[in-house]
Amino acid sequence: MSANTESDKVLESMKNFAEKYAKRTGTYFCVDPSVTAVVIEGLARHKEELGSPLCPCRHYEDKVAEVKNSFWNCPCVPMRERNDCHCMLFIPSDNDFAGEEQDISLDFIKEVRETMAG
Repeated sequence: MSANTESDKVLESMKNFAEKYAKRTGTYFCVDPSVTAVVIEGLARHKEELGSPLCPCRHYEDKVAEVKNSFWNCPCVPMRERNDCHCMLFIPSDNDFAGEEQDISLDFIKEVRETMAG
């Protein structure tokens, strides 16, 4: 067992959420899977640190206040209302950046996380 067992559980739950949400909304992950991996890892980090998957691709003066506001908690209001995902996690099929996948390997996400940490 790795020392990051709890982090791995949160990461896996965010991966599962992203896959289910993409399928439910008919959206796809980015043609570059490392983009998807980085966003899911960022959501997991925020979920672990802040208790909510705050959009990891934006700058916040006060992350705790933003979580309470819930506008940018994934899926954020623009995504829910207009299928507009700033992070390029959930992409409509007619977008040039949309891949064909609605699934991603947990091992791949962990590999990308390790390259970012090193």
